[in-house]
Amino acid sequence: MNWYLQTSEDSDVVKSTRIRFKRNLNDFKFHLNDSELKELEKRIEDNLYAIGYGLKLLRLKDMDNITKTSLVEKNLVNPTFIAKRNETGSILINDEENICIMIGGEDHLKLQVFSSGLELENTLNLAIEIEEKIGEILGYSISKKYGYLTSRLNDLGTGLKASVMVHLPGLSKTGNIRKMLDVVRDFNMDVEGEYGKSTKNQGDLYQISNKQTLGITEKEIINNLKVITKKVEEQERLARKMLTKEPIELEDMVLRSYGILTNCRKISYDESKELLSNIKLGTDLGILDNLTDAKVQKLYLYTKPANLQKYLGAKYDKVEQEVKRAEVIKQIINER
Repeated sequence: MNWYLQTSEDSDVVKSTRIRFKRNLNDFKFHLNDSELKELEKRIEDNLYAIGYGLKLLRLKDMDNITKTSLVEKNLVNPTFIAKRNETGSILINDEENICIMIGGEDHLKLQVFSSGLELENTLNLAIEIEEKIGEILGYSISKKYGYLTSRLNDLGTGLKASVMVHLPGLSKTGNIRKMLDVVRDFNMDVEGEYGKSTKNQGDLYQISNKQTLGITEKEIINNLKVITKKVEEQERLARKMLTKEPIELEDMVLRSYGILTNCRKISYDESKELLSNIKLGTDLGILDNLTDAKVQKLYLYTKPANLQKYLGAKYDKVEQEVKRAEVIKQIINER
């Protein structure tokens, strides 16, 4: 099962973990033109077997727009990469999709490893293993003084960005979300929307990640983020406990959301995302005992526009998607 459909001990609050390394190769300049990018891609493709991990090279130009958008919706690639390298970019990806390496973005390689829940140490260990293997084969640009050389100064050093995706409806509904996020930022962490800095928050989902990459080790980055994430988890669970002190209000909100999702004939993605946040909260608190976190994960994925169409194996316009989304929601909820 793919990581984005799995659940874990912490997945009531922490939906997923991502480890990302930015790397550039010795034999290539930083900003590549199209012919240089093809040369880089060929160098990587020629060494795919040696790199291993079941990685396959997929070119963006060979994908339809729905497939490319579905990758963005899964957080496997970012929207900027698709926009800027639509005809020339490529990715290395395995069947489980927990490893995805973007080729030819801001840096030559953007190596990412994903896990469900809070799995910072294990995800980092796998990412380092892959990063070292590729480095042995292809060779990275590195400075004794500054560490790994990157196109942006704020990625120098380790080139590592570790992030967690957290679901914080309790803090939002008790009016404490802004205060909590300000505290996180005070500890030199970034807080972004689900798809990065350019996206707004929807469905109470936030990404928390490290800012500092220079003058700090990978393990220190991971440890700092884990401490902050555990504190956020603690505060979110306390906020949920506060909500349970008014059970009628809480249950009414959850059951109304569930009622709309299970009875609507059509629904937009934006509305479904807000309602799914409420039913995930209700599932985690035991209010909706007929739902599991695994079903909720499936609902999150297959209500997204491109993944909805991939799931159904057909292309639909926006109005048709709203009808099909309502049908898929009922289908998933009623699965045995």
